[in-house]
Amino acid sequence: MPKESYFKRSKAHYTGRVFIILAAMKITKLTLYRVPPRWMFLKIETDEGITGWGEPVIEGRARTVEAAVNELSEYLVGQDPLRINDLWQVMYRGGFYRGGAILMSAIAGIDQALWDIKGKALGVPVYQLLGGLVRDRMKMYSWVGGDRPADVIDGINTLREIGINTFKMNGTEELGIIDTAAAVDAAVSRVAQIRDTFGNAIEFGIDFHGRVAAPMAKVLLRELEPYRPLFVEEPVLAEQAEYYPRLADSTAIPLAAGERMYSRFEFKHVFQRGGIAIVQPDLSHAGGITECVKIAAMAEAYDVALAPHCPLGPVALAACLQVDFVSHNAVLQEQSMGIHYNRGAELLDYVVNKEDFQIIDGYFAPLPKPGLGVVVDEERIVAASMNVTDWRNPLWRHPDGSVAEW
Repeated sequence: MPKESYFKRSKAHYTGRVFIILAAMKITKLTLYRVPPRWMFLKIETDEGITGWGEPVIEGRARTVEAAVNELSEYLVGQDPLRINDLWQVMYRGGFYRGGAILMSAIAGIDQALWDIKGKALGVPVYQLLGGLVRDRMKMYSWVGGDRPADVIDGINTLREIGINTFKMNGTEELGIIDTAAAVDAAVSRVAQIRDTFGNAIEFGIDFHGRVAAPMAKVLLRELEPYRPLFVEEPVLAEQAEYYPRLADSTAIPLAAGERMYSRFEFKHVFQRGGIAIVQPDLSHAGGITECVKIAAMAEAYDVALAPHCPLGPVALAACLQVDFVSHNAVLQEQSMGIHYNRGAELLDYVVNKEDFQIIDGYFAPLPKPGLGVVVDEERIVAASMNVTDWRNPLWRHPDGSVAEW
């Protein structure tokens, strides 16, 4: 609880509640914890005893983001954590070079922690500070299968037992710029088997994961269309975004992208060109809550749905949910429970208030606690950070020895 000296209480009353005028508070310390399976938590402390938590990370490059957060801390220590907009602009514009995966992920985790502090200081969830709820519950989906899609049917059956009915899976293994009919048939047969097994009792998206080049994307989208997937994610890499409208013109499947875009300045070009039906900014990569609320609003103006990317930990998920519950165009929320990356820890292992993350009929309720709404098990985080190995994604190669997209 904040110290009483933090508040100056006025005598004014409104509907029986006391107005609270916040006195100056200062950031005193930033501490980072790299933990299994591949996450990194940030704790920001203040001189009033209020702490905030964020999740700044690039999967496989946690140490690089750690260095960026430590550099950005020079802008933060001694400053008022409630001036989130100003601190965000300082971190983004204070250096001549800006943007990109590392810096925007560092800013994202810091931003999450600042919103956590502000919500706790005011005693309300972050979504209340962003204007309040636009929905009562948020649809979620789960991953099934692994890096190379397998055992998908069994995975879906297991998750259906706990009320989950919407899924995502990798669509292909490594695929050449031009590949064989056999490779196409293998990808399509997996999807056909799912639809044949479950009919319309479930919905599923297919992640091309940037493994598919534009020539093969057009072929695969045509072949997959009869099975009506909910969406195809990253049909081509973000750096090939000029193909999004061309591919969209060739298929009725909604196309999704955004996990490898890092600011509204990148997203604006995608919105202007068209082609994307679902935008997927990552709250731990794309500048945090401050930036992703703006991206969501931009998407709404273009009639594009929002489905934040989140194969990460509980703080990242809590941040996503704050944005989901204030964004009218939010349709789906990814979460990492049971994902194949989670070796060494599961989504809620570092969470005290697990009950607030209960999934009911495939939905999350608004997190009720102040700030981000997640109470982290700090003792467990510290212990886990003492013996952690660096996670790396596998390096794949094509049959000819050239590097393949993972």
